[in-house]
Amino acid sequence: MNVFLAVVGVLGVSASGPIMAATAAPALAIAFWRNALGAVLMGTPAVLGRRREFGQLTARDFKWTAIAALALALHFACFITSLQLTSVAAATALVCLQAGWIALFNVLRGISVPPAVLAGLAAAFAGVLVISGFDLGLSEEALIGDVLAVAGGALAGVYTIAGGKARESMSTGTYTTLCYGACAVLLLALCAAFRQPLVGFPPAAWLGILGVTIVAQILGHTVFNHLLAVISPLVVSMIILLEIPGAAILAAVFLDEKLPAGTYAGLTLILAGLTVVVAGQRRIRAGQRTQAVPPAPPALGGDKL
Repeated sequence: MNVFLAVVGVLGVSASGPIMAATAAPALAIAFWRNALGAVLMGTPAVLGRRREFGQLTARDFKWTAIAALALALHFACFITSLQLTSVAAATALVCLQAGWIALFNVLRGISVPPAVLAGLAAAFAGVLVISGFDLGLSEEALIGDVLAVAGGALAGVYTIAGGKARESMSTGTYTTLCYGACAVLLLALCAAFRQPLVGFPPAAWLGILGVTIVAQILGHTVFNHLLAVISPLVVSMIILLEIPGAAILAAVFLDEKLPAGTYAGLTLILAGLTVVVAGQRRIRAGQRTQAVPPAPPALGGDKL
């Protein structure tokens, strides 16, 4: 059963990139509806079942949730825009650098990491340079898309770290209700600031928005959240890395996306580097516990609603 759920989860997150790239709606609008619908679907059970917990939240809880919501809103703005500028395969691989960014943030904070993790980081970020170099030869637009995807991965790392702080004292359901609700409000403000419409899309666009909400939000990340409770977080993190080749294959099949051979070399470097980073986080150094990297955002609540 767990193997079946893992396959469903990988297909869900892998399909999110191609679906959003094919959806004829503004990037911020897609991000808004994805979060708003996800917050309603996952937040309703939390509000009904954990009403008392909302009244016991502290200033610290609100602080970390607000940071996470801001990072998530900016992450979606960057990532979905990148899908409209560069290839799905490149954008997905670059945003999956979330795992590398978290490890790099730990290095910058003075936290010891195994040498293998540093080597994996070097390989993963070398893959970024390879992909960006080939995309520069394609168009300036593709390079901008790469930069936005890298920024989206860094913001995803901030979101994950802040969310981890918030969830030290909050259940998953309470956290996702507040975080995704706040994220939707922030995205609504961004849509107003940049004058991006929220309605008036063709039926196919609404189907795309609904599809990415169900496939990626519910079937993808909620499944991974469940698996975290029943199998090793390391195994879950390794499974999630299959999103990189999965998105590339789906984009090639359904969007007829063709990439230079060098871009595939960059994808391979990123995948190999992140595999080393995730595996290396099993190690305990200097008496400090090192956690496996959580799933890529948005990890909707499902384990403790």
